Amino acid sequence: MGEKMHVDEMEINEALVRRLLAAQFPHWAGLSLRRIEPAGTENAVFRLGDEFAVRLSRREGPSTPDSREFIWLPKLAPLVPLEIPVPIAQGHPNSEYPWFWEIHTWVEGETVPIEEMDAIQAARDLAAFVATLQQLDPSGGPTGRGIPLAQLDEEFRYWLARFDGDPSVSAVWESALAAPTWQGPPVWHHGDLDARNWLVRNKRITGVIDWATMGIGDPACDVMVAWKLHSPAARDAFREYLPTDDATWARARGWVVSQAVGVLAYYTPENNPVLYQEARSWLDLVLSE
Repeated sequence: MGEKMHVDEMEINEALVRRLLAAQFPHWAGLSLRRIEPAGTENAVFRLGDEFAVRLSRREGPSTPDSREFIWLPKLAPLVPLEIPVPIAQGHPNSEYPWFWEIHTWVEGETVPIEEMDAIQAARDLAAFVATLQQLDPSGGPTGRGIPLAQLDEEFRYWLARFDGDPSVSAVWESALAAPTWQGPPVWHHGDLDARNWLVRNKRITGVIDWATMGIGDPACDVMVAWKLHSPAARDAFREYLPTDDATWARARGWVVSQAVGVLAYYTPENNPVLYQEARSWLDLVLSE
């Protein structure tokens, strides 16, 4: 592992996970175990045997067993056009690990830099995925990442004060804040459709992982993936495949700017090089418009 991403994160290694498995799921304790790199920003993930993944929060993990992923992913999995992980078991806090943790089905595929993919095809596949989510029945769904941008304003200004970059980002943020709020019913969204959460086989996106921010709300937080395709042509193709009203498009730009500023102010090229460079690319695309 490189430099820590968070000063308050817990060290999670293979030996700890083996002890947790032996104590709580002894029937799986003999399976092979391999840490997955690069690590996510919040979870340590280990491949368990051929069929499972163990996910443990590295900081501020769940203190109650009713995680949205555990409840909702089994319901959504049969309804969406890409493969998603399904939780099959939940571990409990003990003296060694203070939070609930989960075992999910393993989803095959690689995380691949967008530069090595057909970005237009990726735009088409992601637009179809987001469109399907938006059409699912939102009844009973939890509030997801898609909250009104006004609720992010204080946090954005906190990171903007620590951001050493193009000052014109604040103008993009202001125009996004001024856009009309989402007027439709809340819709399902993934909320974190970064390239590190797409799984690719044969150069096509076949799976989507890390649903911690899933829920119902404003679809703009998924539409922002248009800028995470790293090219004007792919961004425009996404909108063509998923027709989006101007207000939602403006709010999605606000989401991209807020995330990019937060990443570039919080992480460094040393402790999270992949995400740091990604955020630079998203921001460059927005500011070039």
